[in-house]
Amino acid sequence: MFVANNQGGNSDLLCDQFMLGVKETGNQRGIIYGTGASIKQAYEMGKSVYAGGARLEQKTVATKRLFTNQDLFKLFLPVIIEQFLEYLVGLADSIMVAHVGESAVSGVSLVDFVMALLISLFVALSTGGAVIAGQYMGRKQMEESREAANQLIWFSGAVSVIIMVIIYLAKPFILNGLFGQITDEVRREANTYLMITAVSIPFLALYNAGAAIFRTMGNSRLPMNIMLAMNIAHAVGNAILIYGFHLGTEGVAIPTLLSRIAAAVIIITLALNKKQSLYIRKNLKHKFNWLMIKKILDIGVPYGLENGLFYLGRIMVLSLVATFGTAAIAANAVSGTIVMFQVLPGMAIGLGLTVVISRCIGAKDYEQAKYYTKKVMGIVYVAHLVSCALVLALLPSILAVYGLSQAATSLTTKIVWYHAVFTVAIWPLSYTLPVTFRAAGDAKFPMIIGTLTMIFCRIALAYLLSIYFDMGVFGTWVAMFIDWIVKSIIFVYRYINGKWTKFHAI
Repeated sequence: MFVANNQGGNSDLLCDQFMLGVKETGNQRGIIYGTGASIKQAYEMGKSVYAGGARLEQKTVATKRLFTNQDLFKLFLPVIIEQFLEYLVGLADSIMVAHVGESAVSGVSLVDFVMALLISLFVALSTGGAVIAGQYMGRKQMEESREAANQLIWFSGAVSVIIMVIIYLAKPFILNGLFGQITDEVRREANTYLMITAVSIPFLALYNAGAAIFRTMGNSRLPMNIMLAMNIAHAVGNAILIYGFHLGTEGVAIPTLLSRIAAAVIIITLALNKKQSLYIRKNLKHKFNWLMIKKILDIGVPYGLENGLFYLGRIMVLSLVATFGTAAIAANAVSGTIVMFQVLPGMAIGLGLTVVISRCIGAKDYEQAKYYTKKVMGIVYVAHLVSCALVLALLPSILAVYGLSQAATSLTTKIVWYHAVFTVAIWPLSYTLPVTFRAAGDAKFPMIIGTLTMIFCRIALAYLLSIYFDMGVFGTWVAMFIDWIVKSIIFVYRYINGKWTKFHAI
């Protein structure tokens, strides 16, 4: 802050002062005062101005940052570990399911695709709740923040029960229509897995909502610990039931269900603790606050639609890949599994960035929002450089485990290397940057851009490159990279022009 220092003994200075202007540079704010019209010129940072015997000296007071480097570390690292464990256990699951047989692998993978879509919708809803609760926390309106957290839990639970009922009612369509032409054996395995795991849908929603609440408080370590314990129990349960009791698909489904129930019960129980800044009220006679729910949905629905359309686009691209032969299908599937570990840090950090930016926006401190956006973007770039380097270093060993044909191995290697380059160079701009927009309340813009690029780049261009330019399955990946580039250009422009700062979520 810049303040007047009366060194000339002018007794009229204090009563005659008026503020000429405010200038902000970086994390410093300058205020210059003068006497009457004695100060006409604008000041320059770091210089002194003399007027009427008064000297205006620069005294720098750094703006207090909402999050220290240690805060960011404690927020991001547990989420990265949590996401890593989730993918790792998923990989272990697929290996154990393979012991049951190919039909079981196919049936489980088909149902898991539906579950992944539902999880993405619950994550979107939880993101909406986290943004609203976080913005209220930034404004120091803790009662409203707790209300947002409570509405998120109850609404997520209610909606997920409805979704579960719909899944059971729509089971014939899912197995016979959505999954297309599958063998009776695969359909039977998928039916078994779906009947058991569909019960876990409400618990998935409650866990995601609870985890979002704890992350909003800055406590991402607790969800990590819960996920660590549940993933270990899940893997052990799979091993016992598959290898010990030879239960087949049921041996995969039952531990999945039980681990999800346990995770939800634990996190909701812990969220009832009133000693925390955010907590869930112990009141079974809940009254829905539709105004608060609307605020949550204004963020969650666009993000959920964006995620849903993403999965729809994946289905359409997979139908194209299926026409390129066995080697192409195998290379595409294996590449899809491997590259998830390349982008995993960015995906995890995005969850934490939502918390950071929503607090800044709630405090109406857009300068800090910009500061943390740039800072976290840098962290993602470094994290992706490390993750991609590790994946590429381990790639030969990973491919050896899969035992693919020479053609599939060569194609997978090519895809993973190209993906690594674009993950480091482009991915943060197309996926991390829009997190800031959503956290600021600008959720519709990323949805619209994501939808348009999905249609024209990821789908239409995939068909053009793969078929017309004879690029095969690699063409679908090139189309995806172009999708990232187009989104990056648009999102960077949006960030620079500052329109995302004009939205209000609360």
